[in-house]
Parts: sequence; structure tokens; C-alpha cells
Amino acid sequence: MRQNFLGIVVGTAMQKTVKVRVMSQKLHPVVRKTFKSYKNYLAHDEASKCKLGDVVRIEGCRPLSARKHFTVAEIVAASKVWDHSTPK
Repeated sequence: MRQNFLGIVVGTAMQKTVKVRVMSQKLHPVVRKTFKSYKNYLAHDEASKCKLGDVVRIEGCRPLSARKHFTVAEIVAASKVWDHSTPK
């Protein structure tokens, strides 16, 4: 079974690649309190459709480069952030 994560696109500076921030909740071993932990993954975006702030589902695949082991399976929700490159 492949790994699936839900995260937010935080970087689109590379060609056909997006940086996705995935949040997970963990339990502190001593204090027994939950806290949020974040990790960034590089994911392959063949059509370059993802924008900053999009909520995406990424899926594990074979290694595509040294750090890229995921592909964008679907865009769950489009970003609500205004894009500066498009005119008003």
C-alpha cells in the first residue's frame, strides 16, 4: 500500500515540482500532551497546476530524484490566496 498524505503547497519555484507541508499530531512521551509536527515533502507535479496555498493529496511512488519520492494525486482544494501575477 502506498503512502498518502494531505498537505498544503508552500513552494512552487522548481519545474514540475512542488514543496508540500504535511502536518501530523504527536503525543509527547513525558507530558502526555498532543502537539503539531510539520514535515516538508517534494512532490512531482507533471502539469504544473498547483499554486501556493493549494491543499493537495500526495502519493508515494518510485524515487524520481534524490529527494522526490511523491507525486501529486489530486488537488483537494484550490487556494484562497490572491495570485500577484494575474491582473485584478
